[in-house]
Amino acid sequence: MNDQDERDPAAFLDLEPQAKKGTLKVYLGGAAGVGKTYRMLDEAHRLRSEGHDVVLGFVETHKRAETERRIGDLEIVPPHDIPYRGVILKEMDVDAILRRKPEFAIVDELAHTNAPGSRHHFRYQDAEELVSTGINVITAFNIQHLESLRQIVRRISGIDVRETVPDSFLAHADQVVTVDISVEELRQRLREGKIYPPERVEQALRNFFKPSNLAALRELALREVARDQGRHREELELLRREGGRRARVGERLMVCLSSNPFGSEELLRKAARMADRLNADWYGVHVETPSESLQKISTSDFRALLDNINLAADLGAETVWLKSNDVVKALIDFAHENQITHVVIGRSRPGIWRRFLGRSVADKLISAARDFDVELVSQAG
Repeated sequence: MNDQDERDPAAFLDLEPQAKKGTLKVYLGGAAGVGKTYRMLDEAHRLRSEGHDVVLGFVETHKRAETERRIGDLEIVPPHDIPYRGVILKEMDVDAILRRKPEFAIVDELAHTNAPGSRHHFRYQDAEELVSTGINVITAFNIQHLESLRQIVRRISGIDVRETVPDSFLAHADQVVTVDISVEELRQRLREGKIYPPERVEQALRNFFKPSNLAALRELALREVARDQGRHREELELLRREGGRRARVGERLMVCLSSNPFGSEELLRKAARMADRLNADWYGVHVETPSESLQKISTSDFRALLDNINLAADLGAETVWLKSNDVVKALIDFAHENQITHVVIGRSRPGIWRRFLGRSVADKLISAARDFDVELVSQAG
């Protein structure tokens, strides 16, 4: 996956400054083993190479060799030893991190319940305290641990997830990034012993790691990211109003998102510049058709779509995920319902938009453009 999500570490999104508070970035996965911890370690190395002060507040390698190697010479804040029922449990040492006060802290296994006697009952509360003191926190958890999805996950997998993270935590994140690999690639990692010990592999393949479960969890993760970005945009709008800075809402722009890897980045950047020039709210809208459902889309196309969604959010768009048999009608209906004044669509090589948005989507949008302007943007590829 192209790491479009990893840009200026001092500003994960174009946010209004918040005094004395750090930023919160969440890597969200569909299941264990997709690579969340590895991605966080990669980012930690990159941040340090750019001159930022980074520590590992807590990292759980699960004895995975590739993850342990990736830690390298990163600074680790030693865990806090807590005696409990005759054993020593190791928990993140929040006090030590606060004394150290780094610029960035990596906090793994966010859904973890701390041992009795810890500073907080849950690790997500540890992360919240770090952010409240001005430390930028980069953390990760899997979609099945989101509180509001507990019953859905139980229906999907038959497993009752006990450790959860409240939706309010995710809603306050400055950036949420999906980490994804294909269902078969994840199952292969499991077979190779890269996720669980060998004695647990067969049972996991038959139960939680069944293809149908993983496909459903994968979809939940992507949809939650899209919803979160919409919620976050609304919160920023409210902050502007409360601060006496009323945003102009006379112009609204919509750009059509696909999994087209050719020229999509430039399309989104042009849309962002146009929105900035018009001082307009803007939306990145993807329409899922039955033929391009998340159960059928290829791994490469799915990753390209994730890249486009993450980039759109980075550039300030509210991302929207729709489902419809008729892509053009869905786009037009959304434009009317949200008082869109400008629609931006990529004009790419033959076959791209026919594959994702129908053969004559541009013509149909132009013919329906009684209340909005349509701009075709040339795309490479």
